[in-house]
Amino acid sequence: MQTDDIRKGSGIGVLGPPLFVATLLFYLITLTPFIDLSAADSGDPAADKSSTINQIVFLGLTASLWLTVFSSPVRHLAVRPRGVLIATLLWFAIVSAISAHPDIGLKRVVLATLTIVNAGIFLLLPRSERQFAGLLSMCCLGTLALAYLGVIMWPHLAIHQASEVREPMNAGLWRGHFAHKNSAAAAMVMISFAGLYLYGTGRRIAGGAITLLAVVFLAHTGGKSSSAALPGILVVAWIFERWRAIRIPMVFLALAVFNTVTIGCSVSPAMRTLVADLGIDPTFTNRIDIWRVGASAVMDKPLTGYGFQLFWQTDEMVYKAGGGMNWAVGAFNAHNAYLDAAITTGIPGLLLTLALLVWLPLRDVARAETRDNDPALTRFFIRIWLYGVFSACVESLYFQSGSLVWFMLIAAIFGLRLQASAHEIRVPDVELSHREPAHA
Repeated sequence: MQTDDIRKGSGIGVLGPPLFVATLLFYLITLTPFIDLSAADSGDPAADKSSTINQIVFLGLTASLWLTVFSSPVRHLAVRPRGVLIATLLWFAIVSAISAHPDIGLKRVVLATLTIVNAGIFLLLPRSERQFAGLLSMCCLGTLALAYLGVIMWPHLAIHQASEVREPMNAGLWRGHFAHKNSAAAAMVMISFAGLYLYGTGRRIAGGAITLLAVVFLAHTGGKSSSAALPGILVVAWIFERWRAIRIPMVFLALAVFNTVTIGCSVSPAMRTLVADLGIDPTFTNRIDIWRVGASAVMDKPLTGYGFQLFWQTDEMVYKAGGGMNWAVGAFNAHNAYLDAAITTGIPGLLLTLALLVWLPLRDVARAETRDNDPALTRFFIRIWLYGVFSACVESLYFQSGSLVWFMLIAAIFGLRLQASAHEIRVPDVELSHREPAHA
């Protein structure tokens, strides 16, 4: 989307589309597809994100994105809203600077900032809504083709095996070129949303094929949370769009109830009994041990927390977990983004996170509906946003720089602001070469 005055100036040019594709595929395919999890030295797949080549490519993409957009007339549309975002990142930097590990915390704040800015630039790269849809379709089809090709040609690398070092119980579940079945499942949810968006804009063949292929792959991953979330979010989004008056209480109340029930199970036997009576696993696949440690950590440092993305797997974590007697000492995060925000950045950090990721998008949705932009694109962003904020109740996905879901979530939030404050350019393909780049 782009305001009319920008159309008259010099634009992003030919670099926009390839940068859009490179950025999206960086998260959809990654630089380490088809990891051999049966290898003795495979280690944790998350460790691959810190490899030298990954850092070089990420910084190269970042430099290209920044130079391309900030030298163009669309630069004032990038990374909005800014006020709450700047306040949030500044608070993260402050609590990290006074933490026990300031060097690590501040480095992670910088990395998170780069990722967020990249996401704020990402949607400005296509020249029009039509080009955006075409590039999105190409990336999704390419990702699906690679995932299915792996299952057919290299099943030992694309399907979990009983010989795997860490989780042999996942044998037979599809993961494609992703590092884990859960990563594959989350990606298929994102691709399903993209397929439904394309279908809703009249691109029936591409949209239908993408959606069908993604849903079939999702079913074979065994990702229960993602499989349940896909239809669940579609229903919630449908209600969200049609009953505007209940949007704010619906979202905040649902988040409050979900977090009260889940984290409540970690500290209240009565809550565990109630949840069990509903036929739900009251341990939430053993997450309550982690939540119990996390809740105690929040009580100890409610104002500043332990520093941005710190505490877990540190000396403080070992101490809180009882000197290694609790298995939760090995956790990488709280498996709840809201709890993690309170643990690592304190209650103020949690409130800023809620303002940035929940409250502002709610306001922008209402404003976007008064514009003449494509409602299908707004719906696409809403579905991604709802999936992200509710998935965050059971996964620590906020501010995770290598996460596809986080990148798409923050891009969708920026997209909702653009839908609320700018106009899309909609032109036939034959006219694209005569138009300037615009946010799609």
